[in-house]
Amino acid sequence: MKRLKYVLGLILTLALLGGLGYSAVYGLGSDKSGSLSSINLGLDLAGGVSITYQVEGEETPSKEDMSDTIYKLQQRVQQYSTEAQVYQEGTNRINIEIPGVSDANKILEDLGQPGNLYFIRETDDEGNPNYYDPYAEALGYSTGLYILSEGKTIESLTASGDIVLSGSDVASAQAVYQQDSYGAQEPVVSLEFTDAGAQAFAEATTKAYAAGETIGIYYDGEFISVPRVQAAITDGKAVITGQSDYEWAKNLASIIRIGGLKLQLSELRSNVVGAQLGSDAIRTSLYAAALGFALIAIFMIFFFRLLGFSATLALGFYSGLMVFLLSAFEMTLTLPGIAGIILSIGMAVDANVLVFSRIKEEIAAGKAVDEARKSGYNKALSSILDGNITTLIVATVLWFLGTGSIKGFAETLILGIILSMFTALVITRGITSLLYGIGLQSPVLYGKAKGVKQLDFIAKRKIFYAISLAIVVAGVVVMGVNASAGKGAFNYSLDFVGGTSTTVTFDRAYDLAELESSVATDIKNAAGINELQIQTVTGTNQVIFKSTTLTVPQREAVEQVLENNYGVTAENIAAETISGVISSEMRTSAVEALVIALILMLIYIWIRFKDIKFGAAAIIALAHDALIVIVSYAFTRLAVGSTFIAVVLTIIGYSINDTIVTFDRIRENMHLATGKKELQDLVNRSVSQTITRSLFTSATTFFTVFALYIFGVADIKAFALPLMVGVLCGTYSSIFIASPMWYDLKTKFSTFFAKKAD
Repeated sequence: MKRLKYVLGLILTLALLGGLGYSAVYGLGSDKSGSLSSINLGLDLAGGVSITYQVEGEETPSKEDMSDTIYKLQQRVQQYSTEAQVYQEGTNRINIEIPGVSDANKILEDLGQPGNLYFIRETDDEGNPNYYDPYAEALGYSTGLYILSEGKTIESLTASGDIVLSGSDVASAQAVYQQDSYGAQEPVVSLEFTDAGAQAFAEATTKAYAAGETIGIYYDGEFISVPRVQAAITDGKAVITGQSDYEWAKNLASIIRIGGLKLQLSELRSNVVGAQLGSDAIRTSLYAAALGFALIAIFMIFFFRLLGFSATLALGFYSGLMVFLLSAFEMTLTLPGIAGIILSIGMAVDANVLVFSRIKEEIAAGKAVDEARKSGYNKALSSILDGNITTLIVATVLWFLGTGSIKGFAETLILGIILSMFTALVITRGITSLLYGIGLQSPVLYGKAKGVKQLDFIAKRKIFYAISLAIVVAGVVVMGVNASAGKGAFNYSLDFVGGTSTTVTFDRAYDLAELESSVATDIKNAAGINELQIQTVTGTNQVIFKSTTLTVPQREAVEQVLENNYGVTAENIAAETISGVISSEMRTSAVEALVIALILMLIYIWIRFKDIKFGAAAIIALAHDALIVIVSYAFTRLAVGSTFIAVVLTIIGYSINDTIVTFDRIRENMHLATGKKELQDLVNRSVSQTITRSLFTSATTFFTVFALYIFGVADIKAFALPLMVGVLCGTYSSIFIASPMWYDLKTKFSTFFAKKAD
């Protein structure tokens, strides 16, 4: 009867897993909530336009002006997409995101530089023209080329009072239909003014009507409409007639609305992503997730048998819960966010490996399976909590200090860390108990740890130190050679230096020589630039072209030549422009994030281990990992940008997790050491006891990152390659650097640290 209870429990668990999997794929209810299709996608996955503006001027704008500007911009962008968002960043910046649009460059051109809008009298008080049209047959129509008269400027017209209204005096502008004198429907622009604007417009139209004049509407360097005043308008409402069609009227109304901004804005950053690139990123990331999951499942079952099977089922729960929570919390999923999820899949098994290794040790020590299971979870709990909390510290720092893609990566990493602890400590444990309860109790099904061969890591520590130092020195030499050759020590991306990056997916792979001789020449001629950097993406048809900042017309010219000469459509092109202001801030935030993360981890380790030498050794090992990853960028010439920050901090979080497991075993065995010789044996024994677990965890993480590199698009590959380097060097430092360094600090600098502690 008791066994039946466990059988029913296992059946229910499998049913829940199946239901969760169904929900992840198909969703719940008619709205498909809880499924992959209901997750909000970022622009890099859905395609579209994003742009960041900064308010001009040194003074901080008021909350009211910012709020009003955001509202007017929101009204402006809603015509492109109902999912468009406008939101404030900091005190003086505004972000606009318009997903899923096809004519991205047209939108960017419309939004590009929101200029000032003015209503200008036709003549001044002395009868001199303020503007004229040398081509139009008659005034009163918006056709023709109206220009300011000689000597007239906006500054002079403002001083003389000939500018009767500005855009801020317009409360609303809409394209509507009204009945003309013949009873037909004609498109017009309907205007409503503010109270102050209504009074000023009443005075201006009274004068203009008496003189038979026009009032020109001037925006961003040109007259967009010059309507004749057909009556004095005193009620604060007006219409502009003479529109050729409704589309023309809608565009004019839109320009008038955007011209009503109270604040002057300048573009800091813009990004245009083709829809095809986004769908390719989703598809390849799903391939990577599936491959990573399969490799982990095979690995876990092969080495941990029944325990590995339990972990595989729990990993299925983890994946389904991740999808469900992303949908439930309405989190926006970005390309780096997908990388964070897939990376956390690899890290999710880390807690399981810790527990399972402990269980196998307990079985080898002669304990019964049930007792070994309970003891394994109890002994591994400390390492699991310490390792995940330190990684969570790094992810939190990324979330607070990061922007855009970095924040998206941090959000999914935080969610992944929390879910991984839950699935390992609750779900895996529950499944294991059910399997044991139905009669699967033989020790053979759980495995038994083999006797640990103690290696003398301490005696060879200087060799390990020398290897690491040699790699770093070689990297510094490469940096110097590249710098002297004029290439720069690193291949800095736009995030750090500013400019425009254009990612193009061709219909075939081009070699570098062909790109330089044909494609690059065509792009430079089209954009009117002299220099262009080319970067091919291994294993794909993608090529990244980097240049100085391109205007929207220049980008359109590049797209046109790519389409005409190489058959590349707009949906296969992504363009990003970043100003020098943004890039400077990114460099500063990168340093801040690294310093803050290291300080917080040092404090946490000091508190948990009650020995600052553990914290100091951990920081030295982390600095080692960071340096190795940094010099890998010099060797490979991968672009150093926003993903560089995420890679370094992720490796720090990953490596400290691994290091803490070893430190935790040293602390556990500390009672065995009474002198220097015993201390050396202690370190060697502790590292030897945990080395298998370190290698297993690194293997599972490496599998998922390798899958990302194999299937990922350009941005993912640039993230995955240095991450693989980081996983390898993080494992190396945890085994060969961190613990030997703690030994040196303990034996050679104990007096110094004792004084510091006092």
